[in-house]
This record gives sequence, C-alpha cells and structure tokens, in this order.
Amino acid sequence: MVITDANDQYGMVRGIYIGRFQPYHNGHHKMVEKISGEVDEMVLGIGSAGDSHTRKNPFTAGERVLMVTRAIEEFDIPSYVVQIEDLKRNSIWVSHVESISPRFDVAYSNNPLVIQLFKEAGKEIRQVPMFDRDVLEGAEVRRRMENGEDWQALVPIPVKKIIEEIGGIERIQRINESDSER
Repeated sequence: MVITDANDQYGMVRGIYIGRFQPYHNGHHKMVEKISGEVDEMVLGIGSAGDSHTRKNPFTAGERVLMVTRAIEEFDIPSYVVQIEDLKRNSIWVSHVESISPRFDVAYSNNPLVIQLFKEAGKEIRQVPMFDRDVLEGAEVRRRMENGEDWQALVPIPVKKIIEEIGGIERIQRINESDSER
C-alpha cells in the first residue's frame, strides 16, 4: 500500500514564505498576496523566532505571529504560521524547517542563503519580486519608529494596531537608547 500526502492526492500546492517580519510590512503583504495567487495553502514562517527586544529584532515571536495572522485575514487562503528558531548549522536548517512546518511543495524567498539551502536540499524555490524595497524594509520601518517619523503608512492597518497595543514604538525607542544618553 502506498500512502500519499493529502495535498498530492487532491492536486493542492502548499507554499512556505519565511521572514523575520520585524515588523510585518506592506512589502511582505504584497509578496503574500502574490504567493496566494500561486498556491492553494500557505505556511508563513516566523524566522529568528527566539530573538526579541533587540535593535534588529524588537518584537517577540508571539507578537509577530499576531501581526501576520491578523494582516493576512483578508486573503482567502488557508494559512498556517510557524515559529522558526535560528540554528547555528546551516547544513541542517531545511530539515529543521521541515520538522516544524506542515509539508510544503515550494519555498518562496529572495534571501540568497535561504535560496541556496533549499536548492541544496532539492526543494523547489521561487522568487517573487520585491516591492519598493528601498522603503518597504523592516530596518526602514524600525528607523522611522525610532525617530518618530511616519511608519504607519508602511504597514497593514492590523499591524499598526498591534504595534500600538503592545507599546512597540516605546520599546523600539527604549532599546535603541544608549546608556550614555541618561
């Protein structure tokens, strides 16, 4: 008896898109919208899930899960969010992702390392064009938050509400202070 995956049996395609989502912004949102037109189900992987309260990773994995989950509600596609902690061994990273994620048929990324790792593991990888990358980038959103500039236009409304609810601006400003400024 041969056991097949339910998706294979029904001809469904499940894709995975991994990002740090620090925070989830309109560039991510446009990529999810594009990917959702190519797959039947989507897995969103919260990368660097163990990192939070730092300049590069100010939000917790749970906060990012909430941001992603609420933001993608508008897309009519079954979606799953998984938390992916960093490993110090890239050679087993794809196996790690597979062990904590629902099975997926294709991975989406523009990150050169992620592309290389999935290719070496024999996985199908697709790239989606980035949207307004000079502005729609987590570092730029965080910089604007830190400096009191307009960041709200760069994130979906549900993400804006969550950042305000958790005191995200104050957190970013506090963790970016120097102890010599006090």
